[in-house]
Amino acid sequence: MKAIREVPALRAEGLCKSYAAAGGRLAVLDHIRLDIPRGGFLALLGPSGSGKSTLLNLLAGIEKPDQGRVEIADAAPGAPPPIAYMQQKDLLLPWRTVWDNVLLGPELRGPHERQRQEPAALEWLRAFGLERFRDACPAQLSGGMRQRAALIRTLLCEQPILLLDEPFGAVDALTRRRLQAHLLRIWETLGKTVVLVTHDVEEALHLATRIALMAGQPGRIVEEIALPLPHRARAQSPESLRLKGQILERLGTEEQNHG
Repeated sequence: MKAIREVPALRAEGLCKSYAAAGGRLAVLDHIRLDIPRGGFLALLGPSGSGKSTLLNLLAGIEKPDQGRVEIADAAPGAPPPIAYMQQKDLLLPWRTVWDNVLLGPELRGPHERQRQEPAALEWLRAFGLERFRDACPAQLSGGMRQRAALIRTLLCEQPILLLDEPFGAVDALTRRRLQAHLLRIWETLGKTVVLVTHDVEEALHLATRIALMAGQPGRIVEEIALPLPHRARAQSPESLRLKGQILERLGTEEQNHG
């Protein structure tokens, strides 16, 4: 009997994207192909300008590709895709408190859904050190605190696919480690499919099960790397150090070739 091949949670097939620029078009992405399995954790790793954020916008459906297509498993026809997307900018609503910002997703689904999610929201605020700021407005928060609130809002959307664009870029090193641990726990216990954009090699090696290296202008995927070691066995392991060196060398070579 033939084995049934599982349909990926998210698939990108031949994605190309360009924007209008002086004198013509500026190509940003060049024939991107990705298969992301259900429950997978993919890190998109690459330098600034390689099209990582644009790729997330295409996966989320915020923008349309010039060529290619995005396929999402279990997406209902005519309904929004089952995706929660945290963009680089926190996009908190300035007139709402932290409490009302993090509960925006459930609130949009109805008052009963908001009420159901309030205990979870309080738990996340405590875990992320924001409980005493629940009645503060975004202007009263530091950049790192705003990022934490935006991540909680994304988690409370309760979608099976999470797209995260440098979610820990504005936090200090200690908070970053703590939030990374929370994200791993969410992924491991809830079975989310996660796509994380980062330019931090150590973060990608620490969190992901697979890394897609992006480089070039227009951006393309130059290599995919599977990370077989369990997360807790990776820190400073010889294999992790070898992979870090390999990734930095590959990205450095690509930068020289396209510099």
